[in-house]
Amino acid sequence: MDKEKTELLSQISYPQDLRKLSIDQLPQLCEELRQRIINEVSVNPGHFASSLGVVEITVALHYVYNTPDDRLVWDVGHQAYGHKMLTGRRECFCTNRKLHGIRPFPTPLESEYDTFTCGHASNSISAALGMAVAAKKTGNGGRHVVAVIGDGAMSGGLAFEGLNNVSSTPNDLLIILNDNDMSIDRAVGGMEQYLLNLDTNETYNRLRFRASQWLHAKGYLNDDRRKGIIRLNNAIKSAISHQQNIFEGMNIRYFGPFDGHDVKEIVRKLRQLKDMRGPKLLHLHTVKGKGYEPAEKAATIWHAPGKFDPATGERIVSDAADEPAKFQDVFGHTLLELAERNPRIVGVTPAMPTGCSMNIMMKAMPDRTFDVGIAEGHAVTFSGGMAKDGLQPFCNIYSSFAQRAYDNIIHDVAILNLPVVFCLDRAGLVGEDGPTHHGAFDMAALRPIPNLTIASPMNEHELRRLMYTAQLPNKGAFVIRYPRGRGVLKDWRCPLEAVEVGTGRLLHEGHDVAVLTIGPVGNDVEQAIREIEAENPDVSVAHYDMRFLKPLDGQILRQVGENFDRIVTVEDGVRTGGFGSAVLEWMADHGYRPRMVRIGLPDKFVEHGTVDELRQICHTDPGSIKQTIAAHILQKTSAQK
Repeated sequence: MDKEKTELLSQISYPQDLRKLSIDQLPQLCEELRQRIINEVSVNPGHFASSLGVVEITVALHYVYNTPDDRLVWDVGHQAYGHKMLTGRRECFCTNRKLHGIRPFPTPLESEYDTFTCGHASNSISAALGMAVAAKKTGNGGRHVVAVIGDGAMSGGLAFEGLNNVSSTPNDLLIILNDNDMSIDRAVGGMEQYLLNLDTNETYNRLRFRASQWLHAKGYLNDDRRKGIIRLNNAIKSAISHQQNIFEGMNIRYFGPFDGHDVKEIVRKLRQLKDMRGPKLLHLHTVKGKGYEPAEKAATIWHAPGKFDPATGERIVSDAADEPAKFQDVFGHTLLELAERNPRIVGVTPAMPTGCSMNIMMKAMPDRTFDVGIAEGHAVTFSGGMAKDGLQPFCNIYSSFAQRAYDNIIHDVAILNLPVVFCLDRAGLVGEDGPTHHGAFDMAALRPIPNLTIASPMNEHELRRLMYTAQLPNKGAFVIRYPRGRGVLKDWRCPLEAVEVGTGRLLHEGHDVAVLTIGPVGNDVEQAIREIEAENPDVSVAHYDMRFLKPLDGQILRQVGENFDRIVTVEDGVRTGGFGSAVLEWMADHGYRPRMVRIGLPDKFVEHGTVDELRQICHTDPGSIKQTIAAHILQKTSAQK
C-alpha cells in the first residue's frame, strides 16, 4: 500500500492518536483501514468479511471512548481486525494467526485493549455487564462499558440470559447490535426476522433524548421516575407504531436502526448515548464484507476465504482433484445417502451448514434439515426432543462448540439414552484458530457420561461405517468425532456396512510393543511402525485401531495385557482423562501392570499455528510418535539385558 493511501492510518499507533483527528477525517481513515485489512488478509489468510463490515463502528468506538480504561467487549473476534490495528498491532499484523504471532481472536493475554476472551459467540453482554457492575463496586463508576454483538450471536441463549440480567441489574451498559443478517452462513430464526422488521423513528429518538436531558437537569428524573417514564414512552410508541420492541419491553432503551457505515453519524450517536443513565442498545445495520465487492456478494465464502488477489477478487485455491476428500464432505454426502434410505433421519446444525457440509442434505432435503443458529445447547435438546418422538437426528457440532452444550448432552439425551448421533467436527488440533477452537477436550469430557457410545474413525471408510452403524435401531446416543481437513483415501466411497459397537481391529502384528490408537492419528502410527521395522529388522510392533473410546474393546485389551509388558497409546485429544487414561484404568481394573506411555495433547491450552507446527510442539507429529515408540522398544531391550 502506498503512503498516500495510509497518510492517516500511518499516524495512528494507539487510540489516543486516533482521537487527535477531526471528525471529518474519519471517513478517510475508515477507507484506509479497510484497504489495509484487504491487503493483509489477501496474503495472510484469516477471517475477512466480518472485520470489513465493522470498520466504521470500530473507528467510532475508539474515537469516542477512552479505551482501554473504557471497556469494549467484542462478541466473537471475527470482527476485530480493525480493532487490533488501531491498538498497537498494525505493524505486526502480518503475524496474525501465525505461530508465536498475533493471536487469532482478541484476548487480554495479548493486549490491555482486549478486555475479554471472545473466540465463541454470545458471551459479550454477560461479560460486559459483569465489568459494568465491577466498575461501580470498585469505585470506577465513571468507566464506560460497551458490548458489540452481531445479530447471529444474538440467537445464542447466553445473549438472552445476559439481556435478562441487564434489564434487572443497575448498570449503564451500552450494547451495540451489529446487524448484518449473517453469522457465518445466513442468520436464521425468529430474532433475525424480528430485527429485519424492527424500525424506530429517528426524530422520535432525538426528541425523547432531549426531553430526558431536560428532565434530568431539572431534577425530575431520578431512577424510579426514569423507569416509569420509559415504560410510559414504550407503551405510547408501541400503540402509535403497532410494533412491540423486545428490548424496551425489558427496560433497555433502544435506538435505531441506523446506518452502521456512516462513521460521523455513529460518532454523534455514541456521544449522545455515552453518559446516558441505564442500559441502552444501539442498533446498526451493516454489510458483511463492506467495501470489497466480492465479499459483499458472497459473504459466506468470504468469511474466511484463504489467500486471494485483492485487485481481482480471485481466490487462490489449490487443485484438490487428486487429494483425499475432507472429512466434513464425506460426512455431508454420507448423511444424504443415509437419509435417502432412512426417512426418520433429520439433520441439525447450530449455524454451520456450510462448515460441516450439512448444506448438501439441506439443498436436497430442506424440510429435513434444521439450522438453529448459534445455539448449541438448543441444538442438542431440540435433537433430543425429536429423538424422543421417533426421529433419528444427526446433530453436527464443532468439537469445541459442543463444550457449550455439555449439560444438554447429559440431561436431555444421555439420561434417556435417546438415539441422537452427535457428529463432532474439528476434533483435535484445528490450527490457526487457536485455543478457543481446538477440539481437545471432547473425549475426556464425554467419556464419564453413561449411555454414550464414543467412536473416532481412522479414515473416511470408517466414518461412513460408523455413521451407518449409529442410525441402526437400539444404538442410543452415539458420538462420532473426526478432524478438520482431508482424510487419507482418494476413493472414499465404500459400501455402508455395520461395525460391531465396542470393537477395534488389529492392523499390524508384532511382539515387542503394542501401540493402541484411536482416530486418524492411527495413519501416522502405521507409517512410523513401517519405518521402525525397516530400520530394525529384529523389531516388530503391534498396532491396534481401537475405534471406540466407549465401550473399549475388552477382548483386545485382555490380549494386549497378557502378551505385552509395554504399551503406547496415541490420541489427538488431551492426555488427562482421555483415551490413554481409559486404557490405563482398564488395565489396572483387570490386574495388568504394563509399562505405558501415553501420547496426546498436554495439560495446557495449545496456541495457534499450523496443525503441523502445533503437533510438533505437542510431540504428536509423525516424527515424535516414531521416536517415542522406538524409545519404548529400546527401554525394553535395555531392561532385558
